[in-house]
Amino acid sequence: MTDLQVRKMRFGFADYPVPFNWNPSDPAFSCATNMLSFLFLAIEKMISATVHEVLPSITDPEVAEEALAFVRQEGQHSMAHRQHAKGLIKAYPALQETLDEIMADYDDMTATKSVKYRLAYIADLEATFTPTFTMMLNHADTLLAPGDDRVASMFLWHFVEEIEHRSSALIIYNAVVGDPWYRMRLAPAVFQHGGIAIQRTANSFNERIPLEERKVDATSMFGPNLKGTLAQKFPFFQKYRRFDVPDHGPFQKFYPHIPLREQAVAAFGVILSQIPGHNPGKHTMPALATEWLARYEAGYDVTRWYTAGNEPSRG
Repeated sequence: MTDLQVRKMRFGFADYPVPFNWNPSDPAFSCATNMLSFLFLAIEKMISATVHEVLPSITDPEVAEEALAFVRQEGQHSMAHRQHAKGLIKAYPALQETLDEIMADYDDMTATKSVKYRLAYIADLEATFTPTFTMMLNHADTLLAPGDDRVASMFLWHFVEEIEHRSSALIIYNAVVGDPWYRMRLAPAVFQHGGIAIQRTANSFNERIPLEERKVDATSMFGPNLKGTLAQKFPFFQKYRRFDVPDHGPFQKFYPHIPLREQAVAAFGVILSQIPGHNPGKHTMPALATEWLARYEAGYDVTRWYTAGNEPSRG
């Protein structure tokens, strides 16, 4: 029997405008998480379609129950990110095109790629979330706490539940496909596809969001563009066509408050997550995730994690 809970969350994104730079102390992270909201909408739609497609072929009732709980959690995530994206699009209508482009990419994947491919894609991608989101949760005091509480609380909840269902995608993959080497072989293509999707979204943000709103080049998460950096530091390079690159603002060091050692541990965890025999269930829950789950059970208003105070919101 699955331990997963389906928690219905509403974060009040319609109550007042949603800022693009929702964490002013870290505009690069604000850009990156806004990209995630758009990408999650597309990915979670693909996950839902794929899991429902294979459900009839899952004969183990426990695996079927796990699959249903997994896809229902993802459905709740999708609804929350849709409200976040809707708020951003209300402020910047051109972002609807950005969202449409991302949705079309993953809709095409659903229509043209085999179930085996999509299940491996989902399992590979989900496996990367546990080490990555653990690092983020361990540094929520700088990445989340200083920002808009609606956005911060949404991502906190999502990160916790991604770690909670850290084994689900692999359980489904093993039950339906059961080829760990295929999953590993596909990992480079998964990372390449995801990287291209993020890069396109970042470029779109640069084109469609004024610099005074985003504060930094939206591609900061990839590190500084060498040509752009040289052109900024040495203006005479700009007379050469190869250095004639758009200036979308300053680059900000990504994860500036997280020690490089911890970033390396997370990156190594991502690599290990793709190896056959990997068991995500052995990963220890981050302290903040454990606290979040306990406070949710106690009735606290986790939709306003940083501003709700200490009183329970329900009996």
